[in-house]
Amino acid sequence: MKVWEAIEKFFLEIARKIKLGKLADIYENHLEGMRYLVFGALSTVVNILAYIFCSQILFRGFNESLKVNMSEIIAFIAAVVFAYFTNKICVFQSETNTHKAFIKEIISFVSCRLVTEAISIGLMNFAVIIHFNDVIMKVIANIVVIILNFVFSKLFIFKKESL
Repeated sequence: MKVWEAIEKFFLEIARKIKLGKLADIYENHLEGMRYLVFGALSTVVNILAYIFCSQILFRGFNESLKVNMSEIIAFIAAVVFAYFTNKICVFQSETNTHKAFIKEIISFVSCRLVTEAISIGLMNFAVIIHFNDVIMKVIANIVVIILNFVFSKLFIFKKESL
């Protein structure tokens, strides 16, 4: 049993013991989607923490637009690296048998993430223009990005090949 599956099983047993058996059943019946939500949430945490660290510490005192964009780029890179490996291994359990397939998968993943990152950057810059709190907008942008990334991952990146 994989480490992630052991942890997952542990938490599902706890859920059943504290009278959340129906929730555990829903989780098990929609395993891929639920795993995506868990790792999507963790990827979002990585993204937001990296953004806050950069915008509040690393680029503090910089021009607001430069601070937001630089922080967004670094947060994006950190989250994409985390998301690729967790999605490949834990969520979609993708196996690539050749270097070519592996490279294609990475390129597809990064390409789709670049599209959703452009959407996120657009939202973040919109927040600057309208003088809206950038951290609140970061959370909103991540909700939009998580939904789009699942659709792209399921349909284009980690799709199961037909027999």
